[in-house]
Amino acid sequence: MGDLEIRTLIAECGAQLLLHDTLFAYSGHCLEHFLNGTLILNGYDFLINDLISDKEQSLSFIQKHPDLFRITYRYEGNEDVLGLLYISTKNLGSRKAEGSYYTPTSIVKKLCGKLFEINDYSDKTLLDPCCGTGNFLLQLPANIHFDNIYGNDTDELSVKIARINLAVKFKIKSRKKLYAHITDEDYLDHSFTQKFDYIIGNPPWGYEFSETEKKRLREKYVSAVGSAIESYDVFIEQAINDLVPEGVLSFVLPEAVLNVKTHTPIRTVIARNCDFQYLDFLGNAFDKVQCPCIIFQIKNTGYQASCVGMEISDRQRDFQINIPREISPECFSFLTTDEEYVLLQKIGFSENKCFLANNAVFALGIVTGNNKEYISASKTDQNEMVLKGSDLRKYRFTASSNYIVFKPESFQQVAPAEYYRAPEKLLYRFICNQLVFAYDDRQTLSLNSCNILIPKIEGLSVKYILTILNSRIAQYFFKKTFNSVKILRSHIEQIPIPFITKEQQEPILKSVETILAAHDAAIIAETYDKLDEQISLLYGLTAKEYSVIKDSLAGENLFLV
Repeated sequence: MGDLEIRTLIAECGAQLLLHDTLFAYSGHCLEHFLNGTLILNGYDFLINDLISDKEQSLSFIQKHPDLFRITYRYEGNEDVLGLLYISTKNLGSRKAEGSYYTPTSIVKKLCGKLFEINDYSDKTLLDPCCGTGNFLLQLPANIHFDNIYGNDTDELSVKIARINLAVKFKIKSRKKLYAHITDEDYLDHSFTQKFDYIIGNPPWGYEFSETEKKRLREKYVSAVGSAIESYDVFIEQAINDLVPEGVLSFVLPEAVLNVKTHTPIRTVIARNCDFQYLDFLGNAFDKVQCPCIIFQIKNTGYQASCVGMEISDRQRDFQINIPREISPECFSFLTTDEEYVLLQKIGFSENKCFLANNAVFALGIVTGNNKEYISASKTDQNEMVLKGSDLRKYRFTASSNYIVFKPESFQQVAPAEYYRAPEKLLYRFICNQLVFAYDDRQTLSLNSCNILIPKIEGLSVKYILTILNSRIAQYFFKKTFNSVKILRSHIEQIPIPFITKEQQEPILKSVETILAAHDAAIIAETYDKLDEQISLLYGLTAKEYSVIKDSLAGENLFLV
């Protein structure tokens, strides 16, 4: 559907909504009457005229497809009917390239509800710098005066729709006022003459900047780093700059902003300037978008961050943080209650701990570039078994039915051969919400869903480190600190490992051998539980503290068999 056709359909809907509270009842064809001069819109005519680029062609489209204009659109207070119509006609591919996704009304209501539940909004100014068709602005409390509301977007048609939406909601007939408050600008290149008490919205995700734009952004924003600049990072930075002291930002964002390494610069900006107010883990909330997202609300203080008083919702429970916490730009982790945080601190600061950072070799499994070409389901004299992540269990792996001829020069990406052929190494699932490490002393090959860790901590057995990484304590630390479905090197490197003597390791290693040799699931589970209790003592945990960890992980797949 072309631009003219989209505008004509939207204009019909807009005309009906603008007349919703009049004495006239129209069941479609409002636009045709308006374009023919037989209908006026009570002072709103300019809003529809702004949409129509060619009056004659629009009339021709209406006459060719009259059924499309017999539809009756009913006004529903605060509902973005126009926006839903627009987004349903706009190409999904172009929305992805622009990083533009329509925010579900339930999320918009939740964001606005929490923002104004926590904060006083009387006589406060508010901006949505990426307002689209105005769905966030439609959910604002009715007693916020339009003179204090501002919206902005680069999509010219979205801005025209937003003006109609807000004209209907706030009964604004002034063209000058609507144009002044709802603007068609590039927020990252536009300078507002005022600061705002609130900035809200859903900034673009993954916008594809040109090289010229990247150069300009790098000169302006500390968060604009690397070859791929993330659009929502620079939106956050600009929004913080546009807030008054004690002003509040509330954005819908990908969860990755909290913990993915590439977003460390924007986390640094936030940690140096803002207090945390509210965080809601929404999961995959956008249709056809596999990306967990959050509502993130922060206050511009100009000082080092605090999270005391912060409210958390993680879809399973709601709680408040009431004790001071260390906030590191390396990772914003707020998935723990105060009790859990104290326990994590105890684990993290246990005596005689060491880490795999700078004490291990990490390597990716093989990326063939074409598994259909290189992977066979049949064993021959020339090929050998290659493991996938799904073949791994804690401590060991099952025999795979996948085989490969190891020709490193043929693959898209491959680690040095000596890492695959190491005398002993650990293999771990890359995509998983559990830490699953298996022991290998058979120089087994692995694909990129099954990565390699070769510990090099002098005095500690590889099998002892295997036991720590497979423990409930390590899983609890990982889950509460990172909340990731990818097991990253940076995660593993931060898990504290109790350093103990060789004599102290011996009983643990005997139990490991029992698990590696066992075929009975009950024996494996029983030995694992006994090992886990031993590990908890190495961290100095009490029986009650260990019970908290077990209860927290109850019901989760341990991947033992």
